[in-house]
Amino acid sequence: MGAYLMNNYGNRTLSLVKGDGRYVWDSEGRRYLDALTGIAVCGLGHSHPAVSKTIAEQAATLSHVSNYFRIPQQEALAEKLCSESGMEKVFFSNSGAEANEAAIKLTRLYAREKGISKPTVVVMENCFHGRTMATLSATWGAKVRQGFDPLVEKFVHVPFNDVDAVADLASDESVVAVMVEPVQGEAGINIPAADYLQKLRNVCDNNDWLLVFDEIQTGNGRSGEYFAATLAGVKPDILTTAKGLGNGVPIGACLARGIAADLFGPGSHGSTYGGNPLVCAAANTVFDVIKEEQLALRATQLGEKLNAGFSSGLANCHAVKEVRNMGLLMAIEMNRECSELYGQAIEAGLLINIAGGNRIRLLPALNTTDPEADELLDKLCSLVNNWANTAVNE
Repeated sequence: MGAYLMNNYGNRTLSLVKGDGRYVWDSEGRRYLDALTGIAVCGLGHSHPAVSKTIAEQAATLSHVSNYFRIPQQEALAEKLCSESGMEKVFFSNSGAEANEAAIKLTRLYAREKGISKPTVVVMENCFHGRTMATLSATWGAKVRQGFDPLVEKFVHVPFNDVDAVADLASDESVVAVMVEPVQGEAGINIPAADYLQKLRNVCDNNDWLLVFDEIQTGNGRSGEYFAATLAGVKPDILTTAKGLGNGVPIGACLARGIAADLFGPGSHGSTYGGNPLVCAAANTVFDVIKEEQLALRATQLGEKLNAGFSSGLANCHAVKEVRNMGLLMAIEMNRECSELYGQAIEAGLLINIAGGNRIRLLPALNTTDPEADELLDKLCSLVNNWANTAVNE
């Protein structure tokens, strides 16, 4: 670990120095199939030619101006995202946490419009919305929040995938919004019932609450549609996204419609770097590639292939509890803690993630080829089966 770096991320021994397509290389020249893609960031894989070309050309032209001025690349990206989502206006940030922070601020302004001085936002157990003070307060889990008291007040957690638990709060006049991930990512790919989001929409409509979708991880083609909201047939009032939007360039977006679209005014919120020419140029190209190459559809097809392959290849593995996916949001849930598989996968030339202690989380590139998918299946099935059998024999 670098001697001058704060130890936020623990002991990191692998140094990655190059990426091309779905593969990365370490400082020793060893190649790895990347099934994590920077935590759902590099949906187009690494060093995508069109994105690299755009970044180089824009960097040689104009990287940054402040938001005191019109930025054509920003306006073009806003139009694309709004047209795709059915939203009306966009605020650009540098990250998903900042996009969610903007969404939370919109719920506060909405509360003031309604004359509510201490508003409550309903959030879900096992959710993850970021690490700023407000998004951290919204996030579930003592481990993530430990040491940061006092937290921002007035977030109420209810069980995920339980509409009745949300509806039961209708008598609480301080509630102004419900914030939810269409699929819980950091918790290990928790997928709700097919009608869950629509029922949440109905509850919010009945109580004059805003519905906020955190699509930081589910957006940009990964769920099988450009946005998971479309897949669910539901239109939220606020939608946030980041991660795959820039394919590695730091950009986030908070989209809104209706009353929520007009709550920010001059001076009420801002960002020095948010939506500058460089990041928006890159994100425009990412958007265009996802649409032109129908990569959301590819995510659906590849997700089905991988689910079938893992279900078959691990059918006799007693340690596997469930294989599940929505598009290329995928998890293999084990019946016990499996963190050692992370290191074993690296040894096998494979990058994965362990979420919640007992879930293998997979977030492959949307343009993963069939041979690369087969490599993932072969390597990971072998690893899991060997790991389970070794544990039994011990």
